[in-house]
Amino acid sequence: MEIKYKNLRVLGPAVLRVKIPNKIIEKLNEYIDNTIKNESKVEKLNYGERLVGDVTQEFLLEIEFVKSSGWLDFLGNCSKIYTELNEGKKISKFNLLDTWVVRQFKNEYNPTHWHGGHISGAGFLKVPKILGDSVQKKKDINYRGGNLQLIHGSRMFTCPSTYNIIPEVGDFYLFPNYLMHTVFPFKGTDEERRSISFNATIDDEIYNVYGR
Repeated sequence: MEIKYKNLRVLGPAVLRVKIPNKIIEKLNEYIDNTIKNESKVEKLNYGERLVGDVTQEFLLEIEFVKSSGWLDFLGNCSKIYTELNEGKKISKFNLLDTWVVRQFKNEYNPTHWHGGHISGAGFLKVPKILGDSVQKKKDINYRGGNLQLIHGSRMFTCPSTYNIIPEVGDFYLFPNYLMHTVFPFKGTDEERRSISFNATIDDEIYNVYGR
């Protein structure tokens, strides 16, 4: 499986941007569309009570589908690339803890938070054609509606503390579990902003840099 990626050293922690293959995007969206029609299944897979988002729906993906769709292999391969690029070491372990879908609609948001495990990630499966516009037309201030924002440290000379990501279908970002992030609300449309995330652990001796 060929993976297109770009290593982003935009903050202290490294961020890897990859492209989800179209075939996997199609399988994920088909699975999600079928799942949301089944109320009992959605209730069983519901993950919203364990997450901080104020969004319409958040649910886990079943492990059988995660394996058969190629999503598990994709996450494992991306995590290998991410770790080798930034730590110079090849992982021998990849343990997926969870992977879930976030269905967000207008005026909903995900507050600043972080994840568990060692490596996490978030990406986009559906993006509304429009995400709204700012109320005040201020110069040099970009509208952030629907953006994913990564946060680390404090704003200092030559050092921004945030990195804003405009969602695009197929874009997926890997980052360390402790990296804070948030998703802004959007407006002006009834369309769904659909994202997917994961948490995983790798070799403890690679992740635990303080133990070396």
